[in-house]
Amino acid sequence: MKSTSLSYPFSAAIDRLFTCLRLLFSAILLIACSPSQELDVAWGNRASVLLIGNGDEPQSLDPQMAVGSNDFNIITALFEGLTDLHPETLDVVPGVAESWKVSRDGMRYSFYLRNDAKWSNGEPVTSKDFLFAWERALNPKTASSNAPLFFSIKNAEAYNTGVLTEFSDVGVRALPSRLEVTLESPISYFLAQLSHPVFFPLHKDVIDQHSDDWTRPGNLIGNGAFTLKEWKLNKWVSVKANPHYWDKQNVHLNGIMFFPIEDRFSEERAFRAGNIHLTCTPQMAIEKIQEYQRTNPELLQQTPVYASYYYDINTARKPFNDARVRRALAMAINRKQLVEKVTRGGEIPAGTFVPADPHIFQARHRLRFDPENARKLLTEAGYPNGENFPVFELLINNGEIHRKVATAVQQMWWQHLHIKVELRNMEWKTFINAQNNKDYTVSRAGWIADFVHPNTFFETLLSNSSNNDTNWSHSGYDTLVNLVRRSSSDAQASELLEKANRILLSEVPVIPLFYPSDNNLVQRSVKGWYPNLLHRHPYKGVYLSSDD
Repeated sequence: MKSTSLSYPFSAAIDRLFTCLRLLFSAILLIACSPSQELDVAWGNRASVLLIGNGDEPQSLDPQMAVGSNDFNIITALFEGLTDLHPETLDVVPGVAESWKVSRDGMRYSFYLRNDAKWSNGEPVTSKDFLFAWERALNPKTASSNAPLFFSIKNAEAYNTGVLTEFSDVGVRALPSRLEVTLESPISYFLAQLSHPVFFPLHKDVIDQHSDDWTRPGNLIGNGAFTLKEWKLNKWVSVKANPHYWDKQNVHLNGIMFFPIEDRFSEERAFRAGNIHLTCTPQMAIEKIQEYQRTNPELLQQTPVYASYYYDINTARKPFNDARVRRALAMAINRKQLVEKVTRGGEIPAGTFVPADPHIFQARHRLRFDPENARKLLTEAGYPNGENFPVFELLINNGEIHRKVATAVQQMWWQHLHIKVELRNMEWKTFINAQNNKDYTVSRAGWIADFVHPNTFFETLLSNSSNNDTNWSHSGYDTLVNLVRRSSSDAQASELLEKANRILLSEVPVIPLFYPSDNNLVQRSVKGWYPNLLHRHPYKGVYLSSDD
C-alpha cells in the first residue's frame, strides 16, 4: 500500500536521523553518522520523540482488522476505547468513558462519555461513533477476526453469523452522552475486554469518504493521544501528539517513530548504536541477554508474558486429521530441551496451550515428552517407525528464533518418529495470509492475551472463531468454553476450563511449545515504560529524560 509522505517538523536534525536509519534498514551498514553528529536517541530525547523497534511492517492500522501486536503497538497510540488498562497493575481505568454503572444482575452497563473527548480533527467523540464501529466489526461482510470478542453482548453472535440481520437487535444503544450495553450473561472481564482495539470508536465520515484508504496519513482521524503523521513502507510509521486529546496535559511525548526491524540481531545493534529507545522483539539472542545481564542489567527488561508459542495443525489434511498422529507429534517434542538449549530467554516449557494464571486456570493435566508412546500412537495410526508417512512442510515467518525452534523440532521428529519435515519461511504478511487461508500443514503460531483471563486463549479454538486456523471443530469443547462466559464463580469457570483443556490434550489441534518471556532493551532516558504480563504500554505516561 502506498503512503503519503508528509514532512516531520522537528528541525533539521530529523534529516540526519532519517539518513542514518536508511543505512541501517538497508542492512548495508549500521549507522554511518560521523562522530560529530549526535546519536539518534540523544536527538529523540531533546525533541521528545520516542524511537521504537516494532518488529514486522504493520499489516493494518484499522483497529477492527489488525491482528498482530506490531499493528496494535501503533493503533493504541492513535485510538482509545471506553476503558484502558493501567500500565503497571493492568487494572481497568477510564478511557473515553469517564465513568460507568453496572446493573445489580451484571447484565447492563451504562458508559458515560467525556464531554471533552474529541477526534483529532476537533470534532466530539459520541456514542454513535462507538455504535458505528461495533456494527462494522460485527458485520459479516467486514470479516473481522476479532468479532468474537463481542459475543458476550446480547445477540452479537447471532448478528455476526447472519441469524439476525438487524443490528438494532444487538444489545447496544447510543444515547446522548452515554452508551448502553446489554450482555448475554454477566462476565467478570467485560470491562477489561473493552480495552481491546476492536472496541475502539471510528470516524464514520472518514471511512465513507476514503473507503480502504482511510488509514493513510492525511486521511486517518483518531481519538488517541497521537495522530498519524507519516507511513513510509518498510521504513517507519511516525505519529505526533494530538492537540485535541482530552488528556493532553499528561501526554509528554511530541511524537513516536515505529521502525519495522524483523531481525532481532539488527534490532539489538540499532539499540546498541543509539538509534532506538526500545526493542519490541521478545526473543533476543541468548548471547546478548547474557551480555546485558553482565554489563548493563539496567537496560534489560525481562518479564513473564501471558502468551503461548505453539504450532497450528491443519486437521483437514491427511494424515493430520487423525488425532493419534497429532498426539504423537506433540509427545515427541522435548520442551525442556527446547527452552534450555535453543531459546534460552526465560521461556517456560508448555504442557498445555493455555498458560496458568493465579486465579482461574492451573492445568491438572499436561502433555509430556514421551517418545515411546509417541511411536506407539504413530504405529496405531498406520505408520510404524514413520514408514510411508508423507513429508510435510512446517511454515514459519521471518525471525531467527522461529527458524531455530523449527529446526530443533524438525530434528526431534526425525530422531523419535523418523518423520521428515521441510521448513518453509515467509515474510509476515504472506505468512498471515497463508494461515488465514489455511494454506499450510503445520504452522508456527503465537497468542498474546487480550486481557488477563484464560478464556482469551480458549476462545481462539472455538469452531466459529476466525482465529481458529486449524480446521478443528469440537461441539463439546465449544459448549464448555461458551459456558465460561456465564459461569457464576471463578471455581466454576476453572472446572469448565479444565474439562476443555482435557479435550485439547486428547485432540491436539495445536502443539504447545513454550510460554514466552519478554526480553526487551530500554534506554535509560525512557521513563514511565512498565513491564507487564500483556506487553501493554500506554504511551501518554511515557516521557524522555535528557539527563540519562
